[in-house]
Amino acid sequence: MKTSKTFKLLFWQVMTKKKGTDAPIYARVTVNGKRAEISLDQWFPVAFWDAKMSRAAGRSIEARELNYHLDKVQIAIADVHETLLKEGRFVTAQAVKARYLGTDNHNATLGDIILYHNDQMKGVLEYGTLKNYGTTKKYLTAFLNKKHKTLDIYLRQLNYRFVVDFEQFLRRPENHLSRLPLTNNGIMKHLERLNKLMNLAVKLEWLEKNPFANYQLKFKKFDRPFLTLAELHTFETISLERLTHQKARDLFVFACYTGLSYIDVKNLTKENLVFGMDGKRWLSLYREKSDQPVKLPLLSKAAAILEKYSPDQMSRRLLPMYSNQKINTYLKELAVLCEIDKHLNYHVARHTFATTVTLSNVVPIETVSKLLGHSKLSTTQIYARVLEDKLSTDMADLEGKLKGLERNVS
Repeated sequence: MKTSKTFKLLFWQVMTKKKGTDAPIYARVTVNGKRAEISLDQWFPVAFWDAKMSRAAGRSIEARELNYHLDKVQIAIADVHETLLKEGRFVTAQAVKARYLGTDNHNATLGDIILYHNDQMKGVLEYGTLKNYGTTKKYLTAFLNKKHKTLDIYLRQLNYRFVVDFEQFLRRPENHLSRLPLTNNGIMKHLERLNKLMNLAVKLEWLEKNPFANYQLKFKKFDRPFLTLAELHTFETISLERLTHQKARDLFVFACYTGLSYIDVKNLTKENLVFGMDGKRWLSLYREKSDQPVKLPLLSKAAAILEKYSPDQMSRRLLPMYSNQKINTYLKELAVLCEIDKHLNYHVARHTFATTVTLSNVVPIETVSKLLGHSKLSTTQIYARVLEDKLSTDMADLEGKLKGLERNVS
């Protein structure tokens, strides 16, 4: 248990705030030599205040009422100090003051931090991301109802066991909220959101320690689908009859040669098309997801698609996008036509740009990171897969160098 060496309480009048004959009464809390002052919202004549006794002097009704009030305050603040000690908290004068005034959020609940987070994040997080927090909240409510027979819980009651129990709750199929069972990574996403909420509670000083401190999220790594060079060539050159397929193919290929996500392509306007320092056309934008700046020199195939769909005077959009759901439906149909046995969606184009178009063609990963608009290089390293043909080429080059060295030695 953490203890304090000294605890003192003094009532005094603040003469610098004196008005007429009266001055306000304050309580001064001192813990280990550090002070915190509390306004008691009480005024009393200076002439009738006994500074030595820290009480009102005399037997008047006003003096007796003030002294009775000060006695209650003294007992209440002493009780707060004792309670903080019993809770094992690091006791400071400010902590005593905050608990006495009810501003330390000692009684804050899990529901409170979720509500605070969602209110603060409106306009900051995407609608879909906030919706995911809403789903996590539903799982937490179901867990609390089943495990603890309540709909909310104090933050101070959360600990490592709570996190582990919640994980096990999520792993049981009978607890899943939809017909599709939660995957391991889906479960980890719910725990990741809860962890972020706990970090926020710690920063707000609503919680002393994050219950995730000794917990490790266990995401399973999986290969992100992408088109190989041969598959991309087939996708680009296959003859298509339906105009919807042709348009979907163009929109996908554009992302394969720019690395832009669906929403970033959808938001492109004439203002995003600029001339770079090399005199060629570039795209200049801020990523919707991360607000990171992206400056992208246009490859010829991407530029050709922009020319094909050059916007008329009535539209500011550079490309006429389908809805995300519709274009993904068309891409699945195109995968069948191209005999590509992969689950295609629009984001596969971003993976294709990172892997097949850039990294496998020896574009430095630092450059690829800038082109993708990543804020951390570690994010880009997810895409840094080494293709089999690249392995073969590199090993053939190594073989040649080794034979050259042997000849030189002999």
